Amino acid sequence: MSYFSNRVPLEYAKAERLDKYIANLSKGMNRSKLKSGVVEILVNGKAQKVSYKVKAGDQIDIQWEENVPDNIEPQDIPLDIIYEDENVCVVNKRQGMVTHPACGNWDGTLVNALLYHWGRQAIKEIKEGEASADKILANRRPGIVHRLDKETSGIIITAKNRDTEEYLAGLFRDHRKIKKEYICICMGRPQHQHGVVKTQIVRDLRDRKKFRAAVDTEEGKYAETHYSCIACYGEYSLMRVRIVTGRTHQIRVHMKYLNCPILGDGVYSKPDRKFPNATLMLNAHKLTIKLPGASSYSEFKNKTPERFREIMKVLHRDFSKVILPKDR
Repeated sequence: MSYFSNRVPLEYAKAERLDKYIANLSKGMNRSKLKSGVVEILVNGKAQKVSYKVKAGDQIDIQWEENVPDNIEPQDIPLDIIYEDENVCVVNKRQGMVTHPACGNWDGTLVNALLYHWGRQAIKEIKEGEASADKILANRRPGIVHRLDKETSGIIITAKNRDTEEYLAGLFRDHRKIKKEYICICMGRPQHQHGVVKTQIVRDLRDRKKFRAAVDTEEGKYAETHYSCIACYGEYSLMRVRIVTGRTHQIRVHMKYLNCPILGDGVYSKPDRKFPNATLMLNAHKLTIKLPGASSYSEFKNKTPERFREIMKVLHRDFSKVILPKDR
C-alpha cells in the first residue's frame, strides 16, 4: 500500500471536493487514480468519500494500491554476513535497506539480495485477489521471521529452509526465548537510569505512517521495552534497549514516550540543531538465540556503525560524560 498525507492550510477558504483539491496540489494525485486505486480516505481520522468538501485545517490521509511487479527477482547486492550454516543466515543489515519487498520498495531489499546469495530463482508474485493477504505477504518474504525498519541498521537472522523458518517464527512469537538488544542515541535525558515501558502501540489516525504509545486502553497492541541509560552528554543520551515484544516502530515510539526521541528520527522527532544531518541513530546490536538443534544459546553482535562513532566523537569533545545515579 502507498500513503498520501496533507493538512489543508488554515487560510484555505474554498469549498472544493476532496478529489479536485488533491489533484490541484503540486505533489497530489490525479482524480482517476483516486477513483480507481483508492483503498481508504480518512479526514481527521474519519472515513470519507472523494466528494467530501474540504475545509481549512482538515488532515487528509489516503491509502491506495500501486502496480505490483510480476516477480521478486534475485539481485547481486553486497551483504555483511555475520554467520551462516545450512539452516540460517545472520546478516548485519545496512541502514537504508528494506527487509522485504512491499509497496514502494519492490527491489533492492534484503530478500532480493538473499535470493541471489542463496542461488534461488525469482519468486512469482501472487496478485491481490488470488490468495489471502497473509499468504501474499508470506510469499514476498521467504526466510524472513522478523524485520528492522528501513533506517534501522543491525542484526537480522533469516531461515534457509521451511523447517527452520517455522522454528524461528515460533521463537519470535515468544520473545522470552530470544534476546534482542539495541543501542540508540537520544535527544534528552530519561528520568531514571533504568526502566521498563509498558504501553499499547496504536496507529496514529492523523498520520497512517505513524504510531503512538497509549495507556489505559485496549486499542492497538501491547508493547514492552526495557531501557538502560549508558551515559548522558549534555542533553543527549546513549541508551541500551531490549524489547520483549516486536511491534512496528516500538523503540522509536517508546523513546518519544520517555521524552527522549531518537536522534535523526524524521518521523517521531524534529531535526536537531547540533546534528541537522543525522540519520536514525538506532542499531540492532546483539541477538541471543538458540539455533535449530543446538543445546545452548548463540550470541551475535555487530560493530558500532560509523554514523554512531562520528556522533559520539562530537559528544565526547563537547560535553562531559555523566552517569545517571542508580535508582533506589
